[in-house]
Amino acid sequence: MNGELGDLYQEIILDHNRHPRNFRAMADESRSVAADNPLCGDRLKLYLKLEGDRIVDISFEGSGCAISMASVSMLTERLKGASVAQAEGLFETVHALLTNEDPPAEPMALGELEVLAGVHQYPMRVKCATLGWHALKAALAPGRVKVVSTE
Repeated sequence: MNGELGDLYQEIILDHNRHPRNFRAMADESRSVAADNPLCGDRLKLYLKLEGDRIVDISFEGSGCAISMASVSMLTERLKGASVAQAEGLFETVHALLTNEDPPAEPMALGELEVLAGVHQYPMRVKCATLGWHALKAALAPGRVKVVSTE
C-alpha cells in the first residue's frame, strides 16, 4: 500500500473507530444478530429494521479492534435505505475484497469501503473486518439466526 493510500486508510479506519456511525441499540428492530470473534475479542450486535425489502434502519453496538468497529460502522452507513438485494450484493463484493477472492460477476461500487482492500494482506485481521458482514448475512437470511462466530 503506497504512503498516500496508507494514510487515507488509517484516517478513515481511525475516524470510524473513534466515531462509529449508527452505534446504538434498536428497540424496534425486525432482526438482530450477535456476533463474536473469540480470537480477537471482537463482539457486536447488529440490528436491522426492515420495511418490505428495504433496510430502513441499521445500527450496532459492541466492542472490538479498530478494524472490526470501523468495518461495521461503514457497513451501517452504506446500507441504511438499501434493498435486501443491494445488501446481499454488497456483502459478496466486500467479502471478495477482504478475502482476496474473485469478485462477483457484477461487483457493487464500494466507495469508502475500498479502504478495507488491504486487510486481506493480514490474514488474522480478515475475521475482524468480516465479522459485521457475516452478522449482516445472517440477519438477512430466512429464519432467525441469533449468533454468529468466526471461530
